[in-house]
Amino acid sequence: MIAIPSMRPILILALLAGAAVSTPPARAQSAAAEGQKIAFDRGKGNCLTCHDIRGGDLPGTIGPQLKDIKSKYPDRNDLVAIVTDETKRNPQTVMPPFGRNRILSEQEINAVVDFLQTL
Repeated sequence: MIAIPSMRPILILALLAGAAVSTPPARAQSAAAEGQKIAFDRGKGNCLTCHDIRGGDLPGTIGPQLKDIKSKYPDRNDLVAIVTDETKRNPQTVMPPFGRNRILSEQEINAVVDFLQTL
């Protein structure tokens, strides 16, 4: 009689591999939804005060309209830097330094960037 190794470890590995593949998009969607919530929150991100953003109410016009962000800023780190402290790139900006002034945490900034990349 030939001994057949158990298929259980192989099945577990296959299931784990499938879960690893499907988890990031769900997590990214969740982070983008949280980022939108922060961006639209008048007491937190308050992005609508200056920017016209699809889906937002009563947008401002001081800053540029936020659309096609991923094509304008293909390097995510550039966008993180802008939200964190745009004064490093442009000392004349009126955009608040959300990270430097601790208006938003690093996690919140990343969530906002996740949202902006969906625009």
